[in-house]
Amino acid sequence: MTTSTNKDDGSISEKTKQPHAAEVVDESWTSTEGEPIVTAAAAADAGTAPEKAAEDEDVDFERGFRFWSIIIGLSITTLLASLEHTVVTTAAPYILQELELRENFIWITNAFFICSTAFTPLFGQLCNIFGRRWVFMAIVAIFTLGSGICGGATSGGMLIAGRAIQGVGSGGIVLTVNIIVSDLCPLRKRGQYMAVILGVFGIGLAIGPFVGGAIAENSTWRWVFYINLPIGGLSLVTMFLFLHVNYREGGSLSDKLRRIDMIGNLILMAATVAILYSLTYAGSIYAWDSWHTLVPLLLGFAGLGAFVAFESSGMAAADPVMPVRLFANRTSIVILANTFLNSVIYMWSLYFVPVFFQSVALYSPSRAGYSILPQAVAGVPGAIIAAISLSRWGKYRPIHFGGFALSTLGMGLLSLQNVDTTIPQWAAYQIVIALGIGSVIDTLLPAFQAPVSEADQAAATSTWGFVRAFGTIWGVAVPAVIFNNRIDEQLASVSDPAARALLGGGGAYQLASASFVQQFPAAVQLEIRNLYASSLHRVFWVGAIFAGLATLLVLLEREVPLRKQLETEFGIKKDVAPDAERGISGEKAA
Repeated sequence: MTTSTNKDDGSISEKTKQPHAAEVVDESWTSTEGEPIVTAAAAADAGTAPEKAAEDEDVDFERGFRFWSIIIGLSITTLLASLEHTVVTTAAPYILQELELRENFIWITNAFFICSTAFTPLFGQLCNIFGRRWVFMAIVAIFTLGSGICGGATSGGMLIAGRAIQGVGSGGIVLTVNIIVSDLCPLRKRGQYMAVILGVFGIGLAIGPFVGGAIAENSTWRWVFYINLPIGGLSLVTMFLFLHVNYREGGSLSDKLRRIDMIGNLILMAATVAILYSLTYAGSIYAWDSWHTLVPLLLGFAGLGAFVAFESSGMAAADPVMPVRLFANRTSIVILANTFLNSVIYMWSLYFVPVFFQSVALYSPSRAGYSILPQAVAGVPGAIIAAISLSRWGKYRPIHFGGFALSTLGMGLLSLQNVDTTIPQWAAYQIVIALGIGSVIDTLLPAFQAPVSEADQAAATSTWGFVRAFGTIWGVAVPAVIFNNRIDEQLASVSDPAARALLGGGGAYQLASASFVQQFPAAVQLEIRNLYASSLHRVFWVGAIFAGLATLLVLLEREVPLRKQLETEFGIKKDVAPDAERGISGEKAA
């Protein structure tokens, strides 16, 4: 594909286009200019996706010094974002003591995740309108600013505000990293490089609690946040020097602002915040049938309905935040459903495996942290193996089926844990579910991108990223309800009335620690441990049902050939000769 730059508006336009074999013209969807959208969706669902894509020889894409410098810079930034997901957990007691947050401490985590989810779709749209480079650098700056506010916080409110700003930046970082990798690598090879980034992300999640604990114990908890400032600065310098990529330059600032789907973004943000706010308190502070839970939850779902209606009405901006053509085929919808379910399964195990270690195995908090390393580490080789397989054979359906089947098996094995479970057993159970989740997590995005045109890659990536982030809160809220209900059902098995009073009504999760259990006589301790084990049995069995549903949904996927050629207008800027020598105008780059 050859590109040229329009001298009147500076935008990149296609001079010639050789449609990829996987693309067909779907007359049911048209662009703002009235032209048919080029998409593989119709071919995918009709079962007629051309076979030429599988026959094409690999096209070598640029992997020089600048490419690897960008990948390293993206990895540094990913490490920055991933650390903040878990680094606060072990520093929490020190923060709570100094800032006296009391029951509002939950918002240190929830403000981060709610803002991370709510702003994700907007950043995908901004990347298309203003270019990847400056949007990415602005996002890193936002995250670094939030870190500075957190580190310098003098009150609980200031810390929560800083965490909210951090969340905005973190969600944007994860999204734009995926978008930039998609711009740099052909779809068939994309999973390999995403696996590298995912490996760094997994390392950050795994070492976060240890880094937070070490800093808080040997210095001050403020450095849990201040540590991001030099890393953020290094990331900004790296991206400024090397992230020179093409973008659509034409149009004034007012024209670009009009392209933003302001109304759609506001409706989606409001609906997302309402739902996640409700889930934050549901089952812990307020009962599920309380108006405090139901009103924001119902308003949120009504908002999602309004968002779908608005985006489908034709009243959205020229660049809708989530173009309805992304959902025009069955495969895309199934991939999004399984993206949501994979996030739910991941958080399900991440939050409730530690409950077993502290309340059933009676491990100390530090030992419980070490004990989840099999799950944290095993997912990385699973992702790498899956990415290599996807690149080699170009088939994502068998990977998804095998991954979700392993997740189903892993959840089932976790349900077998009890007071007699040995170290080799629980380590093996974690490895099984980590391999399942890891093998799927990095192959869902290429599968979702396959049926859509390259022009829609940013919108597709932001849609996928939003669904993935949206699933994380549900992955905590749903098992929490199951856990608390099972505790209440089996509470009579504990003979001590004081223990029953503390454990009932949603108190069991907060009290899941060895120190709580060990304050009672030996006989009561065993009763409490068995109570926790019974509740966790139910939690993981229902989790296995969710994973099994995802496995069955894979059967509805269709294989869409993964493009081997890099056909994007947002790739790395290449040095071009003068127009007179090349016959084309120079490419604009951000």
